[in-house]
Amino acid sequence: MSYQVFDSLAAIDFAKAKGFFPNEAQVSSHEIGDGNLNLVFQLSTPERSLIVKQALPYARCVGESWPLTLDRARIEAETLQAHAKVAPDLVVKVLDFDLEKYAMVQEDLSHLVLLRKRLIDVEKVDNLAEDLARYLADSLYAYSDFALAAQAKKALVQNFTNPELCQITEDLFFTDPFREHERNDIFPATRPLAEELWQDVMLLDAVAELKARFLSCPQSLLHGDVHSGSVFSGPGELKVIDAEFGFFGPIGFDVGSVIGNLLLAWCRHKTLGNNDYADWLEEESLSFWDLFESRFRTLLAGTQDPGLASEGYQSRFLAQVQRDALGYAGCELIRRTLGLAHVADITSLDDAQRSDAEKKALALGRSLILASQGSCDISLIRRLLKPSPVRFAA
Repeated sequence: MSYQVFDSLAAIDFAKAKGFFPNEAQVSSHEIGDGNLNLVFQLSTPERSLIVKQALPYARCVGESWPLTLDRARIEAETLQAHAKVAPDLVVKVLDFDLEKYAMVQEDLSHLVLLRKRLIDVEKVDNLAEDLARYLADSLYAYSDFALAAQAKKALVQNFTNPELCQITEDLFFTDPFREHERNDIFPATRPLAEELWQDVMLLDAVAELKARFLSCPQSLLHGDVHSGSVFSGPGELKVIDAEFGFFGPIGFDVGSVIGNLLLAWCRHKTLGNNDYADWLEEESLSFWDLFESRFRTLLAGTQDPGLASEGYQSRFLAQVQRDALGYAGCELIRRTLGLAHVADITSLDDAQRSDAEKKALALGRSLILASQGSCDISLIRRLLKPSPVRFAA
């Protein structure tokens, strides 16, 4: 059967053809996708509920004027399956993938809540840092040179080459927010700060360095878009979803994306005066790195490549990952403020609060990016956030 864009009835027919529901079953179908790229349907009967996700041949948030490869659906399914091999309790279950329909069947996680909503609602999420650190340490180690034979890894790099989705990141993460561009969506009160950033030569140099590493450093199979809108959580459970940006890139990118999103939530709650919760977010950011580093270092002791077994090299490797993570966290703060894709942590604030929160995000992002180019570590975050966030001006 050839590709066709699903509606609710077509999604039901697809799931029945795959054997997930009997042909006679009365299945309800609701399109629940609120993302930028895909269709997402929740299908349910009294006995069963599941998700059907289909890639569109264009970016949903823009329309047919922005065509996109359908192969991203394969990459998403295979990235989730690969990560689930090493962290099965922390990744959404892929029940089926159809290459002709570019559609995936997943477990329904509607009993959980998006992490972003929980952070907005001032909920302290149990084991958040521990779960995210374990997911990233285990998955990023498993597909690195430390764990894979060279030929096996190179074959995977080829399989997960994802040029169109990487181009989106390259543009929206590293390029557009640091210049005047029609895709940027800048809050009017923030524009003077944006224009100041665009003239900051030291900052632009540092961002170029971070982009170059993103382009040329295939350290492991990344999720590629680990933010608080791609994580579901609930009591005793956390699941990562939406891995269509998966590719082989620098380990610090995924790590920095997590830190950056925790800091975006910090900007919100510091602005609102929720200081106890802001302090909790700060501690989670620091704990996340500490737990990630500790677990990754433990895994490094089992490397099968004697040429990479040097403890001195491994320590330098992790120090570079940490610097990368801080730099990419800074890019995440800036691109979510000046670029195309904003976050509800900030946009749901009233105008005066949003202006203040965006000023915090830009100042913090700039400081992290600049610091990542020298000798720095995760304690930098504490120094930047206390007793008050760094001023925007240098």
